[in-house]
Amino acid sequence: MRRRLIQSTLAVVLVVIAVFGVSLVIVETRTISNSAQERVDSEALRLASIVDSRILGDENITDETFRNQVTDRRYAVIRIPGRDPIEVGSQPAGDVIQYTAKGESGETVTVQEPRSSVTKEVGRTLLVIGAVALLAIIAAVLLAVRQANRLTSPLTDLAETAERLGSGDPRPRHKRYGVPELDRVADVLDGSAERIGRMLTAERRLAADASHQLRTPLTALSMRLEEITLTDDLDTVKEEATIALTQVERLTDVVERLLTNARDPRTGSAVSFDLDEVIKQQLEEWRPAYRSAGRAIVSSGKRHLQAVGTPGAVAQVLAALIENSLMHGGGTVALRTRVTGNQAVIEVTDEGPGVPADLGARIFERTISGRNSTGIGLAVARDLAEADGGRLEMLQAQPPVFGMFLSRTPLKRPLRLSEDDEERTVR
Repeated sequence: MRRRLIQSTLAVVLVVIAVFGVSLVIVETRTISNSAQERVDSEALRLASIVDSRILGDENITDETFRNQVTDRRYAVIRIPGRDPIEVGSQPAGDVIQYTAKGESGETVTVQEPRSSVTKEVGRTLLVIGAVALLAIIAAVLLAVRQANRLTSPLTDLAETAERLGSGDPRPRHKRYGVPELDRVADVLDGSAERIGRMLTAERRLAADASHQLRTPLTALSMRLEEITLTDDLDTVKEEATIALTQVERLTDVVERLLTNARDPRTGSAVSFDLDEVIKQQLEEWRPAYRSAGRAIVSSGKRHLQAVGTPGAVAQVLAALIENSLMHGGGTVALRTRVTGNQAVIEVTDEGPGVPADLGARIFERTISGRNSTGIGLAVARDLAEADGGRLEMLQAQPPVFGMFLSRTPLKRPLRLSEDDEERTVR
């Protein structure tokens, strides 16, 4: 492209020089020829007037009289009737420019000038015109090179930016070139880079969230299937298979929820549901894991609380908190439901050492973990809670207490006072 720009600019300059240069040469040549002819004419008329004045004054007329009157390189012949011709200067050879002037007394004055002097003057003029044309060509080439560099360098940068985008490097350059069209292309590429960066971040986040969120349901499902393979009791097989099918449904819900959040985190499918069902499901799912660890998981508080949200998302949040207590906590894990204002609260606590003071304010940030874990679980749990219009908070660091707040709806059936604080324990 650079070569084409230089060639096109040079071609335009050469055409302009050819058109105007030839015209200028023709005009200058005619001007110089006419000027030389006018000088010769003027010289002849001037000498004729001198001869007339001397004849009228009856003065002597010789070649010495006109020797200083004739310009160098010119030849003059003065013819007076009844006298010999008077010659001044050397007669030029070859083609000449001449003019003959007649006086009042019948005398004639012929002045000649060699045409070679005109040719030399035309040659000098052509040399000047050629030098100017050469300078114009040099200036045009330099300007074309500068302009080509100004245009091709940004295009090279834009090509490199597009290549980086294609190779998976979505960092925008935010570089502008002062050319509106190129700046527009740069704006589009930077916008595309930012969108690609967001898409890649969302994909990586989805992959990390899916890996974390699917690990627990798959582990629980695997344990159920193992129990099925180890028993010959048909009733036990049916019971475990039913629980496994429930876990498969929850696993499907987890996948759908992750995909929904990946497309639009604000999209939710909130409904009114019974918190008891979700808590019971989590207790049954985590019972084998806590039994293997020699620990207990209990629940207490108000029963039959109705909340607004997505049951699958609430279950995932509780699963993240319960798993976090299993991995990092100690002792008995307690789930407690209570009411505050128009919100239903599910608290999850354990008897472990709690959250270190230096991690308290950052516990919900991604990759933040007190041990060698991914640090994703609590961050995903908070995102899920907020997607349903609720929130997840750490109410106390030592011992750790996490609370999930959900909007509450009126109960569908009246509660007996004796059931409000009934404790359900699973060991």
